[in-house]
Amino acid sequence: MAQSYRIAVLMGGVSNEREVSFKSGKAVCQALRDAGHDVVPVDIVERRLDQLDDIRPDAVFNVLHGEFGEDGEVQRLLEEKGIPYTGSGPQASRAGMDKIATKRAFILHSVPTADYFTVEGDEGFGHVSAQAEAMGYPLVCKPACGGSSLGVTIVRKAEDLRQSLDAALESTPNDPRVLLERYVRGREFTVGVLDCVPLPVVEVCTKREFFDYEAKYHDEATQYIIPVALLESTYRKVQEAAARAYHALGCRHMSRVDLMCGFDGGLYVLEVNTIPGFTPRSLLPMAAKHAGIEFKDLCDRLVRMAVSDAAGTARDDAERKRHIA
Repeated sequence: MAQSYRIAVLMGGVSNEREVSFKSGKAVCQALRDAGHDVVPVDIVERRLDQLDDIRPDAVFNVLHGEFGEDGEVQRLLEEKGIPYTGSGPQASRAGMDKIATKRAFILHSVPTADYFTVEGDEGFGHVSAQAEAMGYPLVCKPACGGSSLGVTIVRKAEDLRQSLDAALESTPNDPRVLLERYVRGREFTVGVLDCVPLPVVEVCTKREFFDYEAKYHDEATQYIIPVALLESTYRKVQEAAARAYHALGCRHMSRVDLMCGFDGGLYVLEVNTIPGFTPRSLLPMAAKHAGIEFKDLCDRLVRMAVSDAAGTARDDAERKRHIA
């Protein structure tokens, strides 16, 4: 029989994605209990992890979304406490949360992505407007940090630019940076990556303007298609691009990569989600199930990856110290 562990599931959090995190957390708690683990749900309401000192978990399953969840801070605190945890480390988490850092990593590692420019909070509107005109409308306006497509709008004409910039800034008041990206018309796909291996491709179809917060969590007309109708060569390219994006950021354990297949024939990686949604109906678990991995087994596998990686790191550290001595 496989060893069971005491697992703290971090959920809730301090970001505007708290509601989404609770849905993931409750599903993960049940799945890990079904897998035979001792599970302790932990509602994070402040930027600290002191409550873990009393729980003394063998590992943490992190389903905190957004700020103080995906931005590397929780990961740093867990490493300071010496607690194994699921998901990417501090550096990859920071890069995945920061859309500008993500873009730079994509370009450095030749991951296909749409053209963009960035806006700092103190830039004059005239300069921003000129850059937007030069790139050409429509554009996608995104806050530099944040998830679940909150604060994201499509700017179809110059008269809408200021309002879109304001919406992006309001969604992340602690970060004055905005990204404006060339809008890509095409089909949207998402690819889960599990332990470096891309899972089956899922196509996202929405009747809304784009795959926004409402489309993701409330619109029953949103459809997720698996298996997808793609040429085999295109299917492979989509999976390969997802894997390259995962490696470009230095992710581990799992992620979900969003991409567009443009009607212009191009392939464009949009972003990497280092802590994707984790309900049985979420996209990474959906793809895993299509690959033959049930939700319970997916959650259990991620816990075991975390414990195994931490043990390997401890052995490596001990070996380095032995050589130094």
